[in-house]
Amino acid sequence: MKQIIKFFSIGLTAALAFTSCSDKFLEDKKNYDNAQSDIYNFYSGASARLADLYSWCLPNVGDIAWNNPSMGSNDICAKATEEYSGLSDLVDPEITLVSNAQTNSVPDYFQQQQNNIQASVYGRIRNVNDCIEGISAGTLPNEQKNELLGQAYFLRAWCYYNLFKWYGGVPLVKKTADPVATNVTERSSSKATMEFILEDLKTAVEMLGTKKMSSSNYGRVSGGTALALKGRVLLLWASPLFNRKNETSRWTTAYETMKADLEGIDACGYGLYTNNASGAVGGAFAEMFLQSSFNQEAVFMTLYNQVANDDGLDIQKNNSWERSIRPSNTGGGGKTASAYLINLFPMKDGRRPSNLADADVNGVDTYSKLEVSTKTYNPEFPFVDRDPRFYHTFGFPGFRWAYSGDASLKDARNPSDGANYTLWNYVWYVDKDDEGNIDSGNSFGADNLFSSKCGVYVRKKSDDLDINTKPLYQYMATYTKGAAPFFSAAPLIEIRYAEVLLNFAEVACMAGHMDEAVAVLQQIRARAGYTPENNYGLQDNLTTDQATCMSAILYERQIEFAYEGKRFDDMRRWMLFDGGATLPTGAPESWKPTGWGGNTCTWLGVEPLNGHARHNIEFRTANKYGVGGKTQEAESDPLVKAGVIRPDGVDLRKADELDAQITTLKNWYAANLKFQRKRGDGYYQTGTNVGQDKVVSFKPKYYFFGLSSGAQTGNKALPQTIGWEATYNEATFDPLAE
Repeated sequence: MKQIIKFFSIGLTAALAFTSCSDKFLEDKKNYDNAQSDIYNFYSGASARLADLYSWCLPNVGDIAWNNPSMGSNDICAKATEEYSGLSDLVDPEITLVSNAQTNSVPDYFQQQQNNIQASVYGRIRNVNDCIEGISAGTLPNEQKNELLGQAYFLRAWCYYNLFKWYGGVPLVKKTADPVATNVTERSSSKATMEFILEDLKTAVEMLGTKKMSSSNYGRVSGGTALALKGRVLLLWASPLFNRKNETSRWTTAYETMKADLEGIDACGYGLYTNNASGAVGGAFAEMFLQSSFNQEAVFMTLYNQVANDDGLDIQKNNSWERSIRPSNTGGGGKTASAYLINLFPMKDGRRPSNLADADVNGVDTYSKLEVSTKTYNPEFPFVDRDPRFYHTFGFPGFRWAYSGDASLKDARNPSDGANYTLWNYVWYVDKDDEGNIDSGNSFGADNLFSSKCGVYVRKKSDDLDINTKPLYQYMATYTKGAAPFFSAAPLIEIRYAEVLLNFAEVACMAGHMDEAVAVLQQIRARAGYTPENNYGLQDNLTTDQATCMSAILYERQIEFAYEGKRFDDMRRWMLFDGGATLPTGAPESWKPTGWGGNTCTWLGVEPLNGHARHNIEFRTANKYGVGGKTQEAESDPLVKAGVIRPDGVDLRKADELDAQITTLKNWYAANLKFQRKRGDGYYQTGTNVGQDKVVSFKPKYYFFGLSSGAQTGNKALPQTIGWEATYNEATFDPLAE
């Protein structure tokens, strides 16, 4: 160990007591990779070492990376789903990822930087192993050892889970080893990898117990956290990705285990967040992401703070999500929501929208086993009569989106008074030839959005001042030390209690207990705002039709977890890109999905995403107002020039008046704006398909990733995954072989 781990001062370590998971917890998250064994004899030293593991292992806001799952940003995974348009390398029909070249290389979530212990996947695991061995061999009392070791075992399981879901079987390095050529660990089977993860989680539960969590230990993992991740692993193992034959025993085992484990998760104090202090439509759904003290919804999460990096301190840890989704006239950047998902959200009665097969709607008639709404859906007014969660997921022109701050202090042309900010992101064109052109981006946004605008904004997880009157973020337009920041302390939740329930609903459904699965759907929808009068918007045959029940669960997951980084994993688990219809080159017959009638999409009544284009939408000024100007001055806006009066922004806090507010806004749209579809995934510029939409093309071999060329070079003894190019060894590794 001393070959790569240096010594550091015990006194420095002892000064940093790991006592809670508040801002003090974040202060303690410094780099203690350079550790000697004596630190594990001191609680302060051992806990500081554990804090360092947290800093490297916890999920983080941003794009998917080697140490970080997809968290809802428009990264390579999310842009392969219905949530965003813009073809990522995973679904671009003109790109095929390979594992033997740098160009169009498969992402490397296996190794990353081989010679950097902090930036290497197995370097991170080595540090966890070192911590486990050090604490185990140390002289701390057993109670303190268990408290720290339980968390370390969970973090190791979390590391391996993130490998397992991409590669299936991986080398299981269980102890620290010197980094020499003779130390080679073989690639274990997927089943052995899964069982190792479960064993670590079992150990974590035994050591941590299921004691009730509170604000004093908020942010730490618990026995309940380990049980929740255990359920996710069991669900993945039972899902079609690993269970092509639909073996009932896997579902039954998962069902019985997860049902028993719910008691332990609940004992830790976790549960659905149902408080709605604002009284807003869907307020509880929005408010659960904004809790600065113990939040029963947050089973596994990452804490942030509002510390400004004024004095060179290294304790600043701000959540960047708010800045990334906010409009530019409030200091943000903005993310564009795909029309595909906008149109797919349920209507107010809980049923899926009708007429989505219409090409002009940019929707797909999917979830065909689920009943359509009795309310007519008009895509020109997509905000009318929608599920309560819709209004906290998307941002449309004419809706309040309050925040703490005043962006006009940065630019006088920006709207002032963040506490009363209403989003007006309609656009105008300066050339008639661009109007109606689905590919033209030569438009300008209202209220100084100008060229930095989104047709419909992603609003999910926003610290809306109307919802949270004690904001966890503020925009300081006049901040003088560097660029104006968003100091956001909103926590990032990786496992919500809603997921714990919906994971259980899946296994209950597939184990034949559809009544229990439906009871979960009722709980989730009750929190969203539905009532028993119409069975929470659920159709009657879900307790008797397994395929329809499963389809309803996946639909609920897609809505409940939109822009939280969960959809891509669900699509891989259920092979929703093609239903498993095509095998990778070289794959054995055992890879065919013989369960579900040979095609998961057909069985579910879900339209495969492959072969479909995703578009965006915008609302531009009506033709009668003519074109606008090219400057950022207000007079460039044709509506301002014509003296058009805007209605008050839709205020979700006025729940009793929502329908009337929506009707007023709809009428204003009809008089002053024009709905326009925009091509989101591009088009072919050469060849026989020139001018036609590009469509999603997820290759069959992507369901399991291959080792990149760098990873193969780093360990030439490892077999490559079937279907991928082998540089040094044969492509013989079968993720489905036990």
